[in-house]
Amino acid sequence: MTRPFPSTSAPSPSAHADDPHFMTRAGWLRAAVLGANDGIVSVSSIIVGVAAASPDPRAIAIAGVAGLAAGAMSMAAGEYVSVSSQSDTERADMQREAEALKADPEGEMAELAEIWQARGLSAATAAQVAQELHEHDALAAHMRDEIGVTEVSSANPLQAAGASGLTFSLAAALPVAAALLAPGGAVIPVVLVVTLLALAVLGALGAWAGGAPKGPAVLRVMLWGAFAMAVTAGVGKLFGVAV
Repeated sequence: MTRPFPSTSAPSPSAHADDPHFMTRAGWLRAAVLGANDGIVSVSSIIVGVAAASPDPRAIAIAGVAGLAAGAMSMAAGEYVSVSSQSDTERADMQREAEALKADPEGEMAELAEIWQARGLSAATAAQVAQELHEHDALAAHMRDEIGVTEVSSANPLQAAGASGLTFSLAAALPVAAALLAPGGAVIPVVLVVTLLALAVLGALGAWAGGAPKGPAVLRVMLWGAFAMAVTAGVGKLFGVAV
């Protein structure tokens, strides 16, 4: 069986260890933010839609808890299946590249040299780089430079599924708790306020974890969350049915 991604045993050096990059977090951070955002928005929207159709506390509670359970399972399963498809593609490409290296190592080295020459190196330097990379780990070099797959970007289905399912559950619990604790007749405004605050915190945390500006991230998640809840509430009010 082909290993997920060829790597060396030595850690990659950093020229600025005191100012690290955050792309190493991209895989799990994307899944975590997606799961949390979907948990807050979808379950809040369900609760608001049901509350707009019928103020029955029992119906609201059942809808919220059911949305949380179903959504968490759906998010985890969806992430696992989709990221597994990416992983399968990476493995297939790796297998083909390994076979090409075995069948025509000189041709593959020349191809790698052309890649480095296209990036700005002289023909002689590019040839030297390709030779040294082949001597070190030819498969890793071609996966990275020819195909664009690295250890950072390589798919991890279990990590994505776990991050997405867990954050969905934790985030969705906030609007459910708000709905259960809200006084009679105030479910919709309480859930709206709690949801928007939670989205603001989520946007800020996601930006912080990724080293990105917080303002645009907070505004983005709050606007889309408010839009989703407004649409769902409108549907529930218009048709008088649980959405």
